Amino acid sequence: MSLAVRQMATVAKMSFIDIKEKHYKEVTRIYEQGIKTGIATFETSVPNWNKWNASHLNFGRIAYTENLKILGFATLSPTSTRKVYAGVAEVSIYVDEKERGKGIGKKLLLQLIKTSEQNGIWTLQASIMDANQLSIKLHTGCGFRIVGYKEKIGNLNGVWLNNTILERRSKIIGQ
Repeated sequence: MSLAVRQMATVAKMSFIDIKEKHYKEVTRIYEQGIKTGIATFETSVPNWNKWNASHLNFGRIAYTENLKILGFATLSPTSTRKVYAGVAEVSIYVDEKERGKGIGKKLLLQLIKTSEQNGIWTLQASIMDANQLSIKLHTGCGFRIVGYKEKIGNLNGVWLNNTILERRSKIIGQ
């Protein structure tokens, strides 16, 4: 069998994995790409593993991989420490700049929704910079609705930025 035929016969293995400390170097690489866009986050540097780990729910940190390489990741963060908000979480999604436009963000968001409901989350929230229209479109396409707008909510590098606030209420949790 020729090399070209063997390469064509090789099927990419794609899967979701739970993000652990051993994956954080790849996660930070993608996160840094998001920071550089200026429209993905108000963070200006990637936090260390301990800070990042403490700020995310244990069950809501997934990566999408192809042949064990992380192409994107999605996370859930608690919105409050109050018990009444235990079923509410904030969504974040980041996709490797070389992999954008291939549907990976949608796969991640749909898996994160499934994971959230399996863990008792009844409301997902997203706060997205207005300039990030592709992310807003992704979220609304996956059942999120726009519920508000925060004008000049953050100042990034001397520029005041607005956020669109979205939420998705589970149809199976909290009914």
